[in-house]
Amino acid sequence: MFEFDKLKELVVAAEEDIAKAEGGNKAAGTRARKAMQDIKSAAQDVRKKILEFRDAGSEA
Repeated sequence: MFEFDKLKELVVAAEEDIAKAEGGNKAAGTRARKAMQDIKSAAQDVRKKILEFRDAGSEA
């Protein structure tokens, strides 16, 4: 599923900035918060796709 692959990529991409933010890097913290917002949106896309699969299966 494309949406889930995108979610995994976003999590991996955010890892470095999150580590830097823990060390006190303010710019990395800003990037990490933006990445987390993108992750939240991608997770919602995955939820929608799963519902589509469920609904398509119940119609058959």
